[in-house]
Amino acid sequence: MRRQMLLAAAVLAAITAVPTASFAQGRRDPEAEQRKQQEDAAKKRRQREEWGDMQAPLPALRNAGPCPFVKSLYDAARYVEFKDGREASTAVGFSGEIQGISAGCAYKDDQPIEVTMEVLFEMGRGPQAEGRQKTYRYWVAVTDRNRSVLAKETFDLPVTFPEGEDRVYVTENIGNITIPRAAVTTSGSNFEILVGFEVTPQMATFNREGKRFRLNVGQAGATPNP
Repeated sequence: MRRQMLLAAAVLAAITAVPTASFAQGRRDPEAEQRKQQEDAAKKRRQREEWGDMQAPLPALRNAGPCPFVKSLYDAARYVEFKDGREASTAVGFSGEIQGISAGCAYKDDQPIEVTMEVLFEMGRGPQAEGRQKTYRYWVAVTDRNRSVLAKETFDLPVTFPEGEDRVYVTENIGNITIPRAAVTTSGSNFEILVGFEVTPQMATFNREGKRFRLNVGQAGATPNP
C-alpha cells in the first residue's frame, strides 16, 4: 500500500538543525558564515560555466551527503495482544512485527531532503484473535537525531487473514517525507526516521524485556529471544 507523509510541521523545527562541525566555530555569526558559503559556491559555479568545465554528476552520487538513519523503534517493533493481560501463548490475539525497512533519499545544494521508504510487516493471528480482520496502527516519526521529534504521523493498516491462514505479509510504501535543511552543510546524518506500532505500555515492556512469541502462536509456549 502506498502512503504519502507530508511533514510541513518539520519546517520550523528543522531550521535549528546544524551539523556538529558548526559548534566548533565559536562566536562567529552563523548567518554570515552561511551567506559566505553560498556566495563562494555560486562564484565557483559561475567560473566553471565560463571556463566550460561543467561535468555531469555521477549517477551514483545523487546526494550532497548521507541519508537520514532509518530504523524501527525497539519498544514498538512488535505488536502482541494479550487477552486479560496474561502473557501466555494461549492468551495471544493478533500480533505483528516489522521485518524490514528500506529507504532512499535525494538532496543537493540547499534543497530539502526527500525520503521514500518501504516497510515490510509480518502479521499473525493467535488463538484468542476474534474474526479474520484486524486494523493495525503504526507511526513514522522524523527526529532531530538524539534530540527531539520534528514530525510524526500515524497510519491505519487494515489486514485480512485468508481462510486457513494465520500469517500474512504486508508491504507499505511511504513517500513525500520532506526534511528541510538549515544550510548547505546540513547533511542527512543529522536526522533519524523511526517506525513503530502503536502499542500499549504492557506491549512496550514485553518488547523491551526481549520476550517473544511466534507470530502465529497456538498452543506452543514462548520462545526465548535469540
